[in-house]
Amino acid sequence: MEKTVWRWAGLLALPCACNAFAQSSVTLYGVVSGNVSYITNAQTSGTSPGGGPVGHHQVAQFDGANSALGASRFGLTGAEDLGGGLKAIFTLESGFSMNSGAIGQGGSFFGRQAWVGLASASAGQVTLGRQGDAMTDFTDPLTYAYNWGFFNAHPDDYDNVDYSRRINNSLKYMSPVWHGFRVGAVYGFGGVPGSMGANQVWSIGGSYAMGALSTALAYVNGRNPNTSMFGNNPNASATGNNMGSFGSATSPQSNPVIAGFASASTLDTIAAAATYKFGSVLVGGAYNHTRLLGLGSNASLNPLHYSGDVAFDNFEGSLRVSVTPAFRVGVSYDFTRRGAVNGAMSSSSSAHYQQLNLGADYNLSKSTDIYILSAMQKASGTDSLGQAAVASIAGITPSATAYQMIVAVGMRHLF
Repeated sequence: MEKTVWRWAGLLALPCACNAFAQSSVTLYGVVSGNVSYITNAQTSGTSPGGGPVGHHQVAQFDGANSALGASRFGLTGAEDLGGGLKAIFTLESGFSMNSGAIGQGGSFFGRQAWVGLASASAGQVTLGRQGDAMTDFTDPLTYAYNWGFFNAHPDDYDNVDYSRRINNSLKYMSPVWHGFRVGAVYGFGGVPGSMGANQVWSIGGSYAMGALSTALAYVNGRNPNTSMFGNNPNASATGNNMGSFGSATSPQSNPVIAGFASASTLDTIAAAATYKFGSVLVGGAYNHTRLLGLGSNASLNPLHYSGDVAFDNFEGSLRVSVTPAFRVGVSYDFTRRGAVNGAMSSSSSAHYQQLNLGADYNLSKSTDIYILSAMQKASGTDSLGQAAVASIAGITPSATAYQMIVAVGMRHLF
């Protein structure tokens, strides 16, 4: 996503500045984004006297994190020339809600990114901190959701296709581009005394771009994903379900697509994506395969007594058109198939989710645009909670039925 940035030159004039800082540059950047959305069948409670969820239509103001082209944020990024082609680099990025001013990512002040490292044009870069996995760097940027907003992601963003989760305590390497090829790897230290593998996350990926064609592959593996991948924000529970909730008579469900699988010992995802540009038309396709292994490894998070493993497959096709330099439109279709739970003590049916996404975006200037976005989802089968599957668009309160639609009209400003 293009960003217009201001140089924060005042930092160089601080009294504590010294000669070493004279070769440094620091940039302040950000996004402010919000919209008004109409949602059908949004749950008001997870259960009713009859046993099913209850829902009503909703009109609400949302921050861009849930329902727009980009989440509201601000950040600082900088570099210092160390000589010999080597630079010290850093980025600190904080998400926030435009509606309330609250800090995003569960109250983590620099929850979107917080890292420091070294970069060389010939050898690549190594960074330490809170960062994205290899999918974020390679396959995600080629998908429709990454470019058109969070609710266009796959149901409940179970595969992190729209960067809803980061890796804490991570070490990352990104190579330079060699004849169109680039590779990278990430390792998140679990930090558990006496167990090097507990809560660890590792990821690898690569891309190739030449002319109109861009392709990418990535793989992510996370141990104890309820903690290492879904529970790494300050508001996460050390013992509870961080992947979602079953809801109650007074509260809606959360992430019913995956909430019932929080007892898994391992989550792994392999992803592939490609785009090809024909003049002003960009055609894209993507495939993700995600497995949750070792269900039942944490008995306290397994009320449905699952065992074995479960797999998700997602197929995406998209079309994006630049009608004019200032006006673009897009459409994508996603089909998500979740298999039955292998090894379950009781029968567990599969589930299917189909989603159609539409969008239009008009640039009023280089820094400001207005947009209208829509997503429509249909669910079938049995979800992770052992109930009739309900539609659950990423970032939106789940539907009380198998169908859900959202329409969002809003504005975004980049600085």
